[in-house]
Amino acid sequence: MQELVGTGVALVTPFNDDKSVDYDALERLVNFQIKEGVDYLVVLGTTGEPATLTLDEQEKVKSKIIEVNAGRLPLVLGVGGNNTMAIVSTLQKIDLSNYMAILSVSPYYNKPTQEGIYQHFKAISEVSPLPIIVYNVPGRTGQNMEPSTVLRLANSFKNIVAIKEAAGDLEQAKEIITNKPEEFLVISGDDMIALPMTLAGGAGVISVIGQGLPKDFSKLIRLGLKGESKAANEIQQKLEKSIDLIFEEGNPAGIKTLLKNFDICNDVVRLPLVKATAELQLKIQDFIKAY
Repeated sequence: MQELVGTGVALVTPFNDDKSVDYDALERLVNFQIKEGVDYLVVLGTTGEPATLTLDEQEKVKSKIIEVNAGRLPLVLGVGGNNTMAIVSTLQKIDLSNYMAILSVSPYYNKPTQEGIYQHFKAISEVSPLPIIVYNVPGRTGQNMEPSTVLRLANSFKNIVAIKEAAGDLEQAKEIITNKPEEFLVISGDDMIALPMTLAGGAGVISVIGQGLPKDFSKLIRLGLKGESKAANEIQQKLEKSIDLIFEEGNPAGIKTLLKNFDICNDVVRLPLVKATAELQLKIQDFIKAY
């Protein structure tokens, strides 16, 4: 799955002031990513606030991204949840012809055992017509996918081709990289350690900051994939402050504030999320001026 090597971005869903979906801003956002050199787009990942979109809105967002992208970049679709049978049912019904892979998060809230996580992805693997990226983000799900579980899945199911690893634990990522099957990809889901993970043998990143500063972040990952650590670390130092800022009050409030400063979309989010405070907005403005 060479299409998954490099920089993918988890697209936000822009909203108007009245909280309706801003499809014009979504068009600007997609074109901005393509123009600035990202490698693939993730549709309806958690950064896109799919939990607060109606099913009709989700379909319209997907259609708009497909239309604007017009086949220029590979697309990955977020299809995850904590009801295994609902995901299985969804995968049997929906049209996946425009996507190269699905991204599926480890079940949240239920806190399954490692065996439960394994059985969850086994059920998804058995019905998915597309390659699967499993997504480990214990800060949101409440349960870590242990390396042994990830490796068991990678060795058991040919269509589980990658992990988006967002435990924020470089040693855990290295353990998977060291022991994985050759073709299996370890993709960073944590912007701050995306470079060291890539230098350690990872396949790049599915990024949040990458959609705000796509040119530099994509360059950083390309340098990392070539092992050019000195040049990559120079860009990393320039970017680190922005990564801290966009996650200071949660995602995607921070990245939407950054995108607002580039006139790409509004900074509106849907409850239970709230937009960035005035203090954080000023910090982000100051960063952009200095940048």
